[in-house]
Amino acid sequence: MNQQIVTLSFFKYEGFKNAWWAFVQMGRLPKELQKTQGLSFVKMLGSGGKQGFSIFPNFGLYGLLCVWENEQKQQDFFQKSSIFQSLQTTAKANQTIFLQPLQAHGKWDGKEPFSCKAQKIDKTQKVAVITRAKIKWSKVLQFWSVVAPASKNMYQHAGLIFSVGIGELPLIQQATFSIWENVDAMTDYAYKSPQHRKVLQLTKKLQWYSEELFARFAIVRSEGGGIINLSS
Repeated sequence: MNQQIVTLSFFKYEGFKNAWWAFVQMGRLPKELQKTQGLSFVKMLGSGGKQGFSIFPNFGLYGLLCVWENEQKQQDFFQKSSIFQSLQTTAKANQTIFLQPLQAHGKWDGKEPFSCKAQKIDKTQKVAVITRAKIKWSKVLQFWSVVAPASKNMYQHAGLIFSVGIGELPLIQQATFSIWENVDAMTDYAYKSPQHRKVLQLTKKLQWYSEELFARFAIVRSEGGGIINLSS
């Protein structure tokens, strides 16, 4: 049985012309990517202009999240796809993180994209996390007033290697991708940080989301560079 492969590619663009080209791809590429063989789930993602969640976009950084049925289909796309090659060649820097799902619950656009069996997590290894939510329009202002302080606090927490706010639509469809030194550092922030604990409590009480997802991953390897430093 082939093992599911998850890749998250980041592309960094410089200059107005290249950044505008990348922005246009956000609307154009999703339908084209759906035609890719062996691709069970795909999202083109913009990024926040500040640390973590942000209502201000970063027009110079974009992400491509892919879930592959097997390694051969993934390699074919990376090596032969004109879509992937154009994203790479136009970018100033690009980097792909290969991920193995460890734990996942929740849905993204009605789907459960990450398949994994419950397994013991190596506490000495780096761990990546994707949290994603679709915010109810009636809760948008309330959500952003609370989440912004917690998001900024993440960057002050020990053990965080990298974090970026990513999403499909501003304001209402938001996600965070983060990498931690180990699972203990991640859970320490999630459950001991006063700001984040407040967000968890209010999320349950006020029902901000119409859909949410949480997933943990082992980092298999990284290709490219210039965006995330995993050497430490």
